[in-house]
Amino acid sequence: MCGIAGIVSFDPRDRVDAVRLTLMRDVMRHRGPDGEGLFFDGPVGLAHRRLSIVDVEAGHQPMSNEDGSVWVVFNGEIYNHADLRPGLERRGHRYRTRSDTETILHLYEEKGDALVDDLHGMFALAIWDRRRQRLLLARDRLGIKPLYFALTDTELLFASEIKGVLSALRVRPDFNHEALPEFLATRFLSGEETFFRNIRKLMPGHVATWSAPNGFQARRYWTLPHPSEQPPATVAACATEVRARLEAAVRSHLMSDVPLGVFLSGGIDSSALAAMMARAVREPIRTFAVGFVEAEANELPYARMVADAIRSEHREVRVGPRDYFETLPHLIWHEDEPLAFTSSVPLYFVARLARDHVKVVLTGEGADELFLGYNRYRATLWNARLGWAYWAAVPSEWRRTVRELVHTLPKQARRFAERSFIALEPDIRDLFLENFAVFSERSQRPLLLEPERLERRDPYAAVLQSEDGTQHEWLDRMARLDLQTYLLELLMKQDQMSMAASIESRVPFLDDHVVEYVAGLPGHLKVRGWQTKAVLRAAVADLIPSAILTRPKMGFPVPFGRWIRGAFSPIVDEFVLSPRALGRGLFSGAAVKQLTAEHYGGLRRHGDRLWLLVNLEMWQRIFVDGEAPGDVMRAIAPPQSRMAYANPLGEDERIVAGEHRRPRQKPADHLGAVTTASGHGGHDARVS
Repeated sequence: MCGIAGIVSFDPRDRVDAVRLTLMRDVMRHRGPDGEGLFFDGPVGLAHRRLSIVDVEAGHQPMSNEDGSVWVVFNGEIYNHADLRPGLERRGHRYRTRSDTETILHLYEEKGDALVDDLHGMFALAIWDRRRQRLLLARDRLGIKPLYFALTDTELLFASEIKGVLSALRVRPDFNHEALPEFLATRFLSGEETFFRNIRKLMPGHVATWSAPNGFQARRYWTLPHPSEQPPATVAACATEVRARLEAAVRSHLMSDVPLGVFLSGGIDSSALAAMMARAVREPIRTFAVGFVEAEANELPYARMVADAIRSEHREVRVGPRDYFETLPHLIWHEDEPLAFTSSVPLYFVARLARDHVKVVLTGEGADELFLGYNRYRATLWNARLGWAYWAAVPSEWRRTVRELVHTLPKQARRFAERSFIALEPDIRDLFLENFAVFSERSQRPLLLEPERLERRDPYAAVLQSEDGTQHEWLDRMARLDLQTYLLELLMKQDQMSMAASIESRVPFLDDHVVEYVAGLPGHLKVRGWQTKAVLRAAVADLIPSAILTRPKMGFPVPFGRWIRGAFSPIVDEFVLSPRALGRGLFSGAAVKQLTAEHYGGLRRHGDRLWLLVNLEMWQRIFVDGEAPGDVMRAIAPPQSRMAYANPLGEDERIVAGEHRRPRQKPADHLGAVTTASGHGGHDARVS
């Protein structure tokens, strides 16, 4: 895992400014504290920060082929590079290292842009072909590794993080206000756009090229497979294949010359990974978990249960509200955009804990989207099934009348009726996206000072672009949307928070061979009645303790809503209600005051909504106003008493980042039985 950056001037007479390129590289120092490199070729410059994982001694970048005609900077891991090497050597390519980076170079010499078809792993890369005077950018199939770029009138800039691009821009960054409705509805931006006008992301499964004759061009090289028309007849029939592919993925993801560990939540995803990893290595594996003091938000007992079953060397960290809020502005700086998920903060803390012991961790990200683990999938499915007769029998104009009547019901009745089929239309936009939005389109209208933004921009337009018009059952359509949109934001959370701690995270559930098979399975093999992840449960039923199977899905909850309802209400007072926040002209003061009053008074739970508003204001102070992340919280109280109100849980919890280490034990001869819940990616639970 590394950080890459580059500048391509469109004027062939230019020479890249070494100071600018170095600044792009070193603002991402956290991505690669082990090494650095620069390459200049007139109007082109490539930069690299290295976190040494494979071939620690010799895998330095930028790296060239034998004659220096092709240069690459690369972030990620190619898990099949050792399989590709013998064939390349037989065809005359001479290796100087053991690194996967060099395989990329030789594969490009053989296949050009089509090299991406042979790469299995996670990657974002840039290749400069000196003979052709041509740049190639590429990103892995699902977007595990990030890559951002900006095209100006005079140059192309790219980097692993937005801040790398920002550091080289000659103009002040501009907030992309038009994206606000999508952010409020979904928490993030699904398409090419970012929160910065004119800075875009290279989409997953895409390559882009630049040359003077052809300019900048991008194309998609990989598409998510559709469910097979002739799938296995039963869950049991395909569980064996799922298990085999997962075990192969775990083995391939152990490729490393440095220590590895696992983020362990105590759910089915991370527990299965830990158990498979424990079987694949001789020594006890290292597991790391994070939790909170509050019982309703603490999964540590489940993680300990799994750690005991697999005899891992287990460590834990507890996060309290004081460290949570003081760290939040720094993590927004690392993310470059508002944090979509409250779980980003504890993820950083467990990554920081792990960094003291390992350099690489495996995580359970992606399993919920692949195997349909979220509650919203089954809720939508049952809404669709129960509503079928109603939608077929009742004319649309009558349904509109019923919806208006629903909105006049008493609060408790309205809360449930508004999310049922009688208040929803039979399309995926209404039944799935709008129904589970943070701020629905209806609730955005009184919130926005300029509600006409909603006329200019459908909040779900970018998400719905992932639909290809092919008709599939509800479960398959929801999974395809989330795998191409929601998952991408989870992966960016995983990447940025682990990289903030200078640690590499790997996601075996998103191994290409696993995804190609599981995405091809129909949804009814994954959700059966009220049971989610049916085929995964069957595949790993012998791996983990049986108590994990029956535990309720927690989805890595964070008690943010509870904290701000009590002693941490000044966070909302400053970042949502203050004159500075309201003075930006985005939101109605009356609307946000009502929202806050309802939450403070316990009338309604608006934790999710207030989280977005707090994050957005903090992000603007850092990236629009230019405030240092370390100064953002100073607005809460004078420095001498800052955060003095911070710990309502008592003095004992002031040491909120303490380490709990389980004793090292020998591997067990056999493991317990059965499964459930999630890794660090489940976000179904509402923030209370």
